[in-house]
Amino acid sequence: MRLDPCMKHKLVRKTVREFSEAELGPIAHDMDRDARFPWEVVEKMRPLNFFGLQVPKKYGGAELDSISYAIAIEEISRVSGAMGLCLTVHNSVGIYPILNFGTEEQKELFVPRLATGRSIGAFCLTEANAGSDASGVETHAVESNDGYIINGTKIFVTNGGVCSLPLIFAVTNAADPSRSACVFIMENNMPGYSVGEIEDLCGMRANPVSSLFFEDCRVPRENLLGSVGDGIKIALATLDTGRIGIAAQAVGIAQAAFEASVKYSKERQQFRKPISTFQSIQNMLADMATDIDAARLLVYRVCAFKDACKPFGKEAAMAKLFSSTVSTSVTNKAVQIHGGYGYSKEYDVERYFRDAKVTEIYEGTSEIQRLVISRSVLNELM
Repeated sequence: MRLDPCMKHKLVRKTVREFSEAELGPIAHDMDRDARFPWEVVEKMRPLNFFGLQVPKKYGGAELDSISYAIAIEEISRVSGAMGLCLTVHNSVGIYPILNFGTEEQKELFVPRLATGRSIGAFCLTEANAGSDASGVETHAVESNDGYIINGTKIFVTNGGVCSLPLIFAVTNAADPSRSACVFIMENNMPGYSVGEIEDLCGMRANPVSSLFFEDCRVPRENLLGSVGDGIKIALATLDTGRIGIAAQAVGIAQAAFEASVKYSKERQQFRKPISTFQSIQNMLADMATDIDAARLLVYRVCAFKDACKPFGKEAAMAKLFSSTVSTSVTNKAVQIHGGYGYSKEYDVERYFRDAKVTEIYEGTSEIQRLVISRSVLNELM
């Protein structure tokens, strides 16, 4: 029997929320404080398909639709933004490129490892002189008899400290990066592959963000994804997909901050009555609720476009831009509602406030999202 889509989405939300609150809720504060990746929770997530949310069942995944995926990421991020980040990066930019640009042999070899969580994925584009400008990539791949030799450094790699199957963006000709850009499927046991120190970040502290180093790292020819010159195309398609998950993550963080604010406003007494009776607080809560719902609907819209096989680059940029802006705004209001307590690490809204900011930066800054959107609407109206 096939479930009605609405019933299926409600079931996904209920299931993921219960798991997140039971397994991540009691340790989320300590994970952030200690910058600790929760391997014990990962072990429980693996058999439940958290690492293969949209992977076809033939490769060991759950084969969920995109709205179900967004709901799952939102609910995990509502409890732990850092774990939501791990899973959305793994499921989107870690797996999507292989599924959409890989050969059948590559899919059969690598996707089941990722879908079951035996390997954690990442997508490595950012460098000291490249990020928003993908043409500035300096990681270099030289063709050899049996494959490629890669040299370079990637920075701020989400999941960098725990990934074992990252995708690496490189060029074969620095003078012509657009036509020589490549994506390679790397393995962390390859000679010349090494991991840098975990970054001491403001937010998302339980995600092991690090640099990755490649020194004469030999990669088999069959690990090249697509062809030489496909790198930009793969990167752009991958980032469009990744933005859906980051938008959903931002919604989850905002939802958590909103719920905490409603609860606190009913409990906190000033002038012998709850602060929830004050119009200034009510106005903030009303704006928070409205913005979160609007962000969530933008996320669902791009999910519907993706599942209908329609172009969704503009819609993904809109969802990511708006949701991340809402997340920073809502968490800022949450701190304000909590007053001095909101600035204390004893209260979760302080963590939400720190976690929200980076959603405006990774997977394309807000400035890049505006560039994507403006180019799209200008071309549409030509």
